[in-house]
Amino acid sequence: MFNLSGSEIVVILLLALIVLGPEKLPEAIRRFGRVYGELRRMSRGFQSEFKNAFDEPARELRETAEMTRQAVRQVVDPAVPDFRTKAAKATSESTPESTPDSTPESTPESSPGSTSEPPPAAGDESAS
Repeated sequence: MFNLSGSEIVVILLLALIVLGPEKLPEAIRRFGRVYGELRRMSRGFQSEFKNAFDEPARELRETAEMTRQAVRQVVDPAVPDFRTKAAKATSESTPESTPDSTPESTPESSPGSTSEPPPAAGDESAS
């Protein structure tokens, strides 16, 4: 609290010994200790009252912020999948169906065991 070093305390005690004398010095040190302890207790009490005074509004602010966050999520969360669906649909509509660089995923040549002949028509029994 006072930021005193050991040598400064020794100098203060020597001055107190000279001023007060050896008979009154022990009582003065006890009195100083009591006053110092009382000041510390008052300081701690003031700090705790100050903290309690600001904790309640801060807690209410946190609760209000959380309620606002939840309300926004309830409104936004259902709209997000809808937005993604619309965005995917718009993207698929804007891209061409087939580009010269793209290759079909499944072609008759690429599948194993397939022949180059087209499959028989539904009314064609000669293929059987």
